[in-house]
Formats: sequence, C-alpha cells, structure tokens
Amino acid sequence: MLLGFTLGTLSAIGGFIDIGDLVADALVGARFGLRLAWVTGFAVIGIMCYAEMSARIALKTRRPAFDLARSRLGPGYALGGLIGSFLVTALLVMAELSGIALALQLASGVHYLLWVPIAAVVVFIVIWRLPFEATERIYGLLGLAMLVFVVAVWHLQPDWSRLWASATTVAPTSGESWPAYLFFAVTLVGAQMTPYEMFFFSSGAVESRWRPKDLVEMRVNVIIGFPLGGLLAVAIQAVAFLVFFDPGIRVEHISQTVLPVALALGRVGLAIALVGVFAATFGATLETLFATGYDLAQYFGWAYGEVQPPARATRFTTTVAALLLLSTALALTTLNPITVTIYAVVFSSVLLPFAFLPVLLVGNDKRVMGELANGRLSNTVGTITLLISIVVSVAAVPLLILTKAGAS
Repeated sequence: MLLGFTLGTLSAIGGFIDIGDLVADALVGARFGLRLAWVTGFAVIGIMCYAEMSARIALKTRRPAFDLARSRLGPGYALGGLIGSFLVTALLVMAELSGIALALQLASGVHYLLWVPIAAVVVFIVIWRLPFEATERIYGLLGLAMLVFVVAVWHLQPDWSRLWASATTVAPTSGESWPAYLFFAVTLVGAQMTPYEMFFFSSGAVESRWRPKDLVEMRVNVIIGFPLGGLLAVAIQAVAFLVFFDPGIRVEHISQTVLPVALALGRVGLAIALVGVFAATFGATLETLFATGYDLAQYFGWAYGEVQPPARATRFTTTVAALLLLSTALALTTLNPITVTIYAVVFSSVLLPFAFLPVLLVGNDKRVMGELANGRLSNTVGTITLLISIVVSVAAVPLLILTKAGAS
C-alpha cells in the first residue's frame, strides 16, 4: 500500500523540490533567513488544492485536466497556455538536466558539461524502457534522501527562538529592499507552484488508472507529498540561513546548497544530499518532459502515455525526445543554469492564473463532476489562490526588471 503513495512523493520531490527550489530556497535562506517561509506555506496549500482538484477531475472523467480545459475554454485559450507552458518547460528541462549534471560533478569532480549528454541519454532510456509505476517509485523513494536537510538543521544546533523570530517576520532583512524581497517571494511561488506539477499529477492519475474508488489514495498522495516538499523547502532555507546569513555570503552555485549538510553531517551527509539532489533533478526532468508531452498530446488528441508501448504513442514519444534534445542543446551552450532557473521560475509564475482558472471552472461544473464537484473548502482555497496568482503574474516581470533578477 505504501508504494501506492509514490506518485505524490514524486510530484513533491520532482516538482516541489526541483532545481528551481534548490536554487531559490538556498538564495532566499542566505539573504532573508526564514522571512519568506510564509510563501512556502502558501505554495503548499495552493498546489495541494489544485493538484487534488485536477486529479479529482481525472478520477471522475478519466480525462486529464488540460484536456478538459481545452474543451471548456476553447482551443485558442488552451493554445496560448500550451505555447507559454512549452517555452517555460523547455527552460526548466534545460535547468533540470544541468542540475543532474551538477550533482554528478560534485560527486565526481568531472565538469558538468561532460555529464549533460550522458544524463540526457539516461533520461531517454528511462522514458523509453521503464513503466510509469516503476519510474514514480524509484525516484519518489530515492528523493526521500532530501530529508537529510531536515536532519542537518538539528545538527547545526540553531537558536530556535531566532529561527522562529525570522519565520514570523514578514519584511526584508536589514540592507535588503522591499522590491528584492517581493521578487524572491514571486520566485518562490514560481518555483513551488509550477503548472507542470498539477498537469503531471492529473495525467499521472490517468496513467495509474485511478477511479473514483481511489479518491482516498489520491488525497493521501496530496496530503503526504506536497507538505513533504514544503518541509524540505523550509529546511533548505533554514540551513542556508544558519551557514551563510551572518557571514553575508550569497549563494551562486548549487554546491553551496549542499554545503551546510556537509558541514553538519560530514561526508556521509553530503553523499546522501547528493543522492537526493540527483533524484530530485532527475525526477523533475521526467516530470517536465512528461507534462509537456501530455499537454501537447491532449491538445491535439494524440495517443500518449507511459503505459502504452512507444510504437503506439509515436507522436508523444517524438515530442518528448525532441524537447529533451532541444534542452540538451541549450544546456551545452554554457548558459548559466542558475540564471536560467531564476528566469524560468519567474516566467512560470506568470502562467499560474492561466493554468488554475480552467481547473477551477471544471471542478465546479456539477454536470461534469457530479458528486465529486468542488466543495466549499476547495472553492474558497482555490479562489484565493487564483486571485493571489493573478497579482503574482502581474508583478513578476516588473520586479524581474526592477531588481535585475534579484541582483539589487
């Protein structure tokens, strides 16, 4: 029964904790301590609401959320969202591939660019050969190694009252500006509420052949998976705060994300952290690739999915392979993966309301959903999340320009 909960774990580890979160949380912790932990709390509640809603839609209709969004709001609206999602996801796949390569570089000392094509080949083999359930279980369970960040917080022997004071203060630290503080709030929202998490979870419910009788299992996945991701995110912020804040060190490389674990737990802790980072970035690469392939296939009505042999879903498989090839080429251009990640998650935050609106509308349609239509709690949380996402979407690009991507 425990293995049935790994879809939520994979969504949390590979979606909530991906290269975007590994970078953003360490950056935020080093500069602001836990003063943006409230954003993570909001992101957990919001993505739980919409992941549960989109999966419930899939349970009732046996159609993923993006497919119903297209039929509800029309092909034009869906096409705009599809194009935006595809462009952002291409950047995210490039960043995730670079994250895999950077983890391997830290483990081996071999430059990450040499690992990028190897990582891409391994990703393609996994997509081609491994069934969906095996994929979610392997990387969902390996990703639990990220819990070493939680252990590291205890071993660093923090002043708990100082951590609490930081977490309950909603304001920039001394020397930081409000625009920078708000920019990193937007960055965290984009990193932790990426639309592909929701569409992957919904399509994964279809792949796993969940039905209304599986409603409890689905909700347990949501209740366990996403709060776990939130806990790990706050732990990364906390260890970065404890190690980097007082010396005034800014995080500029993923090696700095795992350095606090090495300081707290030594080589063993570092090795476990690298396994977790590898699993998170590898799982996120799979999620982003699958989510994009799902969205394209569902929009154009193609056969799709990991439960089918590749020969029966050739356009889905070709799309995923083409995106992987494009992202590999981008990674090999020597673009700074940290910079690309920041831009990708900011643009991801711009897309949030366009992804949330159709799911909320379909979830409320009793003609489609029947007894599984949204209740008062889902509607309240979903509406508040949508309204806040609209504010984030409008503010994201101006804050990006004003703060020079957080540099000032």
